[in-house]
Amino acid sequence: MCLLVVAFGVDSNYPLIVAGNRDEFHARPSADAGWWPDDPDILGGRDLQAGGTWLALHRRGRFSAVTNYHDAQPRNTELRSRGHLVTDFLHSTLEPLSYLGTIDGALYAGFNLFVSDGRSLAYCSNRGVAPTQLSAGIYGLSNATLDTPWSKVERSKQRLRGLIETTAVSATGLLDLLGDRTKGPAEEADSDRLPFPKAHAITAPFIVLPDYGTRCSTVVRADSRGHWELLERRFAASGEPTGESRYLIDSRVHRE
Repeated sequence: MCLLVVAFGVDSNYPLIVAGNRDEFHARPSADAGWWPDDPDILGGRDLQAGGTWLALHRRGRFSAVTNYHDAQPRNTELRSRGHLVTDFLHSTLEPLSYLGTIDGALYAGFNLFVSDGRSLAYCSNRGVAPTQLSAGIYGLSNATLDTPWSKVERSKQRLRGLIETTAVSATGLLDLLGDRTKGPAEEADSDRLPFPKAHAITAPFIVLPDYGTRCSTVVRADSRGHWELLERRFAASGEPTGESRYLIDSRVHRE
């Protein structure tokens, strides 16, 4: 159960603001956010099991993030890793909406995908949502389609709007937003699939469970001059912070 909230074209200082939690099994190997040694134009964390990523930037000023779509379809190990949707966009020179039009959704398990070049933002899902260019606004995404009104999504969008309205969109404020451990209403817990305590725990924006939970919180801010910031804070299974990384990019230097 990952979480992403995005403000596009709403804040005068930062046309693109992203705050996201990556929720995953604690045993799954991953690398901290950083420049990839074998792909040095890419900045982000990395899933060491499948080789892709859930959220990353390109030096030229491109952003992408993916979440899984939870459905009842059986797992198919022959499908392509969803993390490649992110890196394929980052390496592309296509505009966001055009790139989404090239994706064959049948090659992947259920996904939601955000892509942006800093000037436009687009979204698609292979669970019934065609590529869409998004207008200015605040958007929320977990493991259903865009803006599905789950409590964690709605609450996080409201908090992001509040930060923007009070001109307090600091990285610290965004990390505080992502650290919300308040569970959603009991009726949101999918206790048909999981025991109720676990199903209820994952209705919170920040999840703390022994085997599964929020592995990292990531903030991305892009200003109108082409400056990008990525801040990642990592957590143990207990929910305690274990480390933090911050990177700055001037995308104007790297644009062709």
